[in-house]
Amino acid sequence: MFPKTAAIARSRMLAGVRSSHYLTEVPMGAADPILGIAQAFKDSKETSKVNLSVGAYRDDQGKPYILPSVDEAERRILARGEKKEYAPIDGSTEFVQLALKFAYGDHCEALSKGHIAGVQTLSGTGACRVAGEFYSRFLPAGATIYMSEPTWGNHVSIMKDAGLQVKRYRYWNPQTKGLDFNGLLEDVQSAPKGSIFLMHACAHNPTGVDPSEEEWDVISEQLLKHEHHVLMDCAYQGFASGDAEKDAAVLRKFVDHGHSMILAQSFAKNFGLYGERVGTLSVVCNSPEEAACALSQLKLIIRPMYSNPPIHGALIISEVLKDPELRSRYYLECKGMADRILDMRSMLRNKLQAAGSKHDWSHITNQIGMFAYTGLSKSMCDELTAKHHIFLTSNGRISIAGINQGNVEYIASAMHQVTKDHDLSM
Repeated sequence: MFPKTAAIARSRMLAGVRSSHYLTEVPMGAADPILGIAQAFKDSKETSKVNLSVGAYRDDQGKPYILPSVDEAERRILARGEKKEYAPIDGSTEFVQLALKFAYGDHCEALSKGHIAGVQTLSGTGACRVAGEFYSRFLPAGATIYMSEPTWGNHVSIMKDAGLQVKRYRYWNPQTKGLDFNGLLEDVQSAPKGSIFLMHACAHNPTGVDPSEEEWDVISEQLLKHEHHVLMDCAYQGFASGDAEKDAAVLRKFVDHGHSMILAQSFAKNFGLYGERVGTLSVVCNSPEEAACALSQLKLIIRPMYSNPPIHGALIISEVLKDPELRSRYYLECKGMADRILDMRSMLRNKLQAAGSKHDWSHITNQIGMFAYTGLSKSMCDELTAKHHIFLTSNGRISIAGINQGNVEYIASAMHQVTKDHDLSM
């Protein structure tokens, strides 16, 4: 250190002053609502505590579950000594090709003709963030993205940080505990032409309410009529119904209908690879030339953002999807997870009725996927946590994966206690 520099440093130290004094103006940020609940659950000393906020699959003993096919794929990868070199900016080519075929199907004409530009991303969150940046750069200034009310909490922040205007379209009907189909259509029709609509491919998060096939046809027609762009978020393919082909039906329908569409694809839930952060982003184009241009721009977005994606999870998924025997095992295991979720929905509804509840809980079994939107108010949720040590988000969303045969009766009894004197139709 030069003498003058050393003297300045000593004088600042003696005066108790740092050059980073701007940090005194940095406010405390709000805690993430879901991760905050997880920490509160962890800190609780109650033996009867239940975590219904976690967005990760648990087995019937409440333990994290590693799919045997995934375990075998990882064993093979380690045995052959895969290198730890950087992936390209757009990720593993083999993984992207297999992942897109998994989503779009073996017989997708747009995919076979090279009309789809795809990149590996940091799971679905990273895919949505790159998609938001892509829209922000190439749609007219002030582009607006419409999201369902409610939607996954992170969607809003992701798109705002990408510079997009965020508005909402009606989705949840609290009276019917189902889809506000007419409200959704009215909002699609009234939005300025060329807006972006974020749609959930299956197992809508957080409500678990999906449009019927006929309703999807009408939604598709209206989106096309008003020349809207579609960002399709697909985080639960195979995990929603237990059938990966069925869960991709809406995505494939929209491709066939000719939508301007981008797909954000995640492998966290359906492969149980939450911490590996594996996903893809793909843009459906009109020609190989358009796809090449789109890919070049996606790479320009990714390079300064995070440079390139991690390889380990992509290697695992590639190993599963390219091996016929492993792939068959995976489909059965994924169906097993989905079936357990469906069983817990039925059991919770039955236990609520057995506890003496007079409310109609049919929406619990009508909904699909990992989450159920119970219709409980914030005060009811607060009471569930304070009195019964059941941790859930304040909007009444519960993770069905957190329910098992050992705690379902306790959960149902507690839900009955906090709802028996209230009207759930609001």
